[in-house]
Amino acid sequence: MAVSWTRHRFSGGVLALDTANTVVLRGDAERSFDRFDDPSEIARFAAAASVLRADELKGRVLAAPDPQAIAGKVISIRETTDRLMRRSVVDGALATADMPGFLNACANGLTGARESLSADAPFGAAPEPLAFEAALAVSALSLLSAGTMSRLRICPNCNWLFVDRSRNGSRLWCDMAVCGNRQKARRHYSRRKEVQNA
Repeated sequence: MAVSWTRHRFSGGVLALDTANTVVLRGDAERSFDRFDDPSEIARFAAAASVLRADELKGRVLAAPDPQAIAGKVISIRETTDRLMRRSVVDGALATADMPGFLNACANGLTGARESLSADAPFGAAPEPLAFEAALAVSALSLLSAGTMSRLRICPNCNWLFVDRSRNGSRLWCDMAVCGNRQKARRHYSRRKEVQNA
């Protein structure tokens, strides 16, 4: 079944976290599932990211013409990024033991890429489409900046990783319209039930 790659599915704040969040309910062995189990979803995700992450990508279009061929690289970057960043949120520091796997996965994602990256064009400025796995590697590596790392969060509702870009750094939910409202509804239901049972 094809996934509807809506704006909500891009609540991570950067391409690498949106990709990490393609594993739904991560950590819940009974209910968790991988939206990339069907490799064709990688190409559909890349097409949606080209639009919904246009600001981050500086207008570069992502290409995944053979998703089966890049699935291993994409999954490796996704999993090592999730492990490193999730652990850094929980522990408050990067675990050096997780760095080699992460850096190797990113290096593999960049293998064969012929881009010139700069501060003005972090994903390159070539007019042709950018390979999805290369863009994913660049986005993942960008998470290592101190400014970004200090704003990484885990949504208490869905367990997704996201960058808190709020002014005072106090955002709780990856998406207030979805996860925030669900939590509010749960609290409201619990209060009503307590009143009824009193």
